[in-house]
Amino acid sequence: MKKDMRYLCYPFMRESAATVDFEIRTDSLTTRIGEALSLTQDVEAVQRDLRILQPMAYHLNGSVRGKIAVHEEDLIELSDMYDYYVNFTRDKIGNFVLPQGTQAACVLHVCRSEAKKSVRALHKVSLEREVPEILFDYANLLANVLFTMAVYVNQHHDVQEIPFVSKSYPTKPKKKEVANN
Repeated sequence: MKKDMRYLCYPFMRESAATVDFEIRTDSLTTRIGEALSLTQDVEAVQRDLRILQPMAYHLNGSVRGKIAVHEEDLIELSDMYDYYVNFTRDKIGNFVLPQGTQAACVLHVCRSEAKKSVRALHKVSLEREVPEILFDYANLLANVLFTMAVYVNQHHDVQEIPFVSKSYPTKPKKKEVANN
């Protein structure tokens, strides 16, 4: 007797392969990007780019189990997004900042965190099978783009970033600071 599909949320759930965890992580990332879309309607550039990134997160998802759907032109497009946001936030992203600010920025920080978890899950997959390097590049860069977007959104709303200074890791002076002394 065929299993009633209403009792199955995801067909691979009982597999032991790390692929399952990666797919669940990237599904969560895609969902969070949708949440960020709902909160950034007043920030045109972020809206435009999140509309591109949301389906790309699902393409990243399927590129491990199925046919690779992340290509060099996608990586270039993501890199261009990174450059765009860095251009506006350069002076605020040199150090760690606390994930705070507007609700939209906070959700973008959650997206960033989900992207990092996806990178980690992808690493676990790579211990079991070959993973194309472009998927690692895309997932890592995606986390960085989402970070710069969060800072950009806060800046758009005149919310100041709060630097995080670790008590665990000593900070080294930047090369410019050392050269100036």
